[in-house]
Amino acid sequence: MQTLFQLTLTALQIGSVYVLFALGLTLIFGVLRIVNFAHGQFFTLSALIVSVAIPWLVARGVPVQLAYLAAFVAGVVLASALGALVFRFAFRRFQRDLAGSFILSAGFVLLFEGIFRDVFGGAVRSVPPLVDGNVAIFGATLATQRLILCAVAVALAGGLLWSLDATRLGRAMRAVSIDHEAAMLQGIPYNAIAFRGFVVATALGAIAGALIAPVSIVSPEFGESYLVKGFIAVVIGGLGSVPGAILGSLFIAFIESFGGFYFDPSSANLAIFVLVMLVLLVRPKGVLGHA
Repeated sequence: MQTLFQLTLTALQIGSVYVLFALGLTLIFGVLRIVNFAHGQFFTLSALIVSVAIPWLVARGVPVQLAYLAAFVAGVVLASALGALVFRFAFRRFQRDLAGSFILSAGFVLLFEGIFRDVFGGAVRSVPPLVDGNVAIFGATLATQRLILCAVAVALAGGLLWSLDATRLGRAMRAVSIDHEAAMLQGIPYNAIAFRGFVVATALGAIAGALIAPVSIVSPEFGESYLVKGFIAVVIGGLGSVPGAILGSLFIAFIESFGGFYFDPSSANLAIFVLVMLVLLVRPKGVLGHA
């Protein structure tokens, strides 16, 4: 029982970051009907900035927690600004164009990966521990740092779900995702909502990168595995479905945690792809997807 609880805690910690990443993907698809493979690059940029800025600030006498807070804000702001520029000068022309957005975003992946290598170098980076020690919960042990980051991720995901129901921007994005033409007839400014939705989604990816950086090894290719798993999560849950993105992310996290423990990581990854095939055979639109 203790082992099961330990694996569940691990899955929830992993899944909380997957949820933020997948929510960004599903928001972009829901509002713009585009497939954005460059989403992982905004995630990577934020993580790289955190991994570079924290050691630099700590070496100059800044406390590690304050250094992380400053690096977190800088990473999210810069990645979100890059996302805004990318939308204004590129994706704005490919709204509701799956083929065009796919080709465009694939090009951005190669472009940004090359830029990141030139600017940050190809070496992997690690971040000094923010908080030492472990927390025991019903006999299971979790690093205090991971628990805090998980709690922040859960709070942010909860805040997003609340904002989609309780704010004008959230309701407008939901209306556009259901029927953008009907939303425009009701006076909703589609272009403005599309821009804000893209920036919010980019910020979610950047936040996920900044949160996971302190407990991972960061490199210019850091976002690739998260991008694959993020797309798997939204496919399982249903493209454009926010609850589906959460469900799919948790599915993947639990398979990784339990499969990696009882079998091995390769078998767990294989199980994830098998699950996707089964879901697409039975529910082509995803578990919570709609036409």
